[in-house]
Order: sequence, then structure tokens, then C-alpha cells
Amino acid sequence: MKNLTFTSFLLAIVASAALAQAPATQRIRGTVESLQGNTLKVKARGGENLTVHLADNAMIVGIAKASIADLQTGKYVGSTTVGERDGALVALEVHIFPENMRGTGEGHRDFDARPNSKMTNAAVADIKSVGADRVMTVNYKGGEKKILVTSDTVVVSYQPADRSHVKPGAGLYINAAEKKPDGTFSASRINVGLDGQAPPF
Repeated sequence: MKNLTFTSFLLAIVASAALAQAPATQRIRGTVESLQGNTLKVKARGGENLTVHLADNAMIVGIAKASIADLQTGKYVGSTTVGERDGALVALEVHIFPENMRGTGEGHRDFDARPNSKMTNAAVADIKSVGADRVMTVNYKGGEKKILVTSDTVVVSYQPADRSHVKPGAGLYINAAEKKPDGTFSASRINVGLDGQAPPF
């Protein structure tokens, strides 16, 4: 028993050390100022000027305008919601994943888009019209949610993109930017708005 307790203690120390050494990441929202080589300059939503160093093989994902009609049973979607109405979470935005991203970030969790906002990534099991609105029932491992999509909900889809789309003025969202000791960031994936569509999340 003593050996087991000591082993558990050592494992806890190792786990704590690993967490302490894990790089700090944060979300970045803003607009592109410039991209030269792998150096991306960003004007953050709060007004800060940030420098992000992109990996050589960084993934560039385009965010394109979509419509409520594009929400269909079987689609894998992510929804940012705030509050409830008639038993359904009210969607600020819904993004439609391509099939090769099915399962990305699956689940329901707190989010930082707005105070008390939530993010739900799940498959659409059912969708019903309620006047001009839609009520989606979405399923994820271990749970189910009903999400109300209104005329005010921004609906977007992920589209192929490359560095030519990372141009001044384009909306930008980085989900996991690693902060460096010098105050700059590094990233291996960025989301960029296409044709004037800003990433809504």
C-alpha cells in the first residue's frame, strides 16, 4: 500500500510538471494587417497590434458566408450560443464543418465569444422549421442540445483557402496561438474570412 501511495504521489508530481511546462495558448480575433513570409501582423479586436509567427506548413482555413438553408440533418456543426428561449439554446453563430473535420472539438463547453456564451460541436440529428427560424437537435458523445437558429444568427462554412487569402483587412480567428516569452505568438492553423465575411466566433 505504501509503494502504491508513493507511486501515485510521483505520478501526480510528473503530471503537475507536465502541465506547468505546457505552452500557454489563447484565442486571437481581429483583422490581418500584413503577411510577410511567415510573419503575420494582426490588429486584435481589442486594438492591440500582435505578431504571429506561422509554421511553415500552417493550415489556412477559409470562412465563407452560408445560409440557414445550408443547415441539414447529418451535418457536423459548431454553434456559439447565449441564453435560452423555449428550451433551446439561442445561436449567435453556426459554422458548418466539412466532412473531413467531423468530430473536431466535439462536445458542449463554456466559450469566450461573449459573457455566458457556450460552444457546442455536434452532429445535426434533426432540424425543424418554426416560422422563419429553425430548431436543431444536435447530438454529441454524452449529450444532446436543442439550438434555435434565428434570422440574426450568422451561418458560415469552412472552405479551402491558402496564404493568398490572408490579406490586409481580412477577418481573422486563431483558436490556439502559443504565446512566446517575447510577447509574440506562434500558430499552426488560422481561420480567415473570405469575400468580406468575418469569422463570427
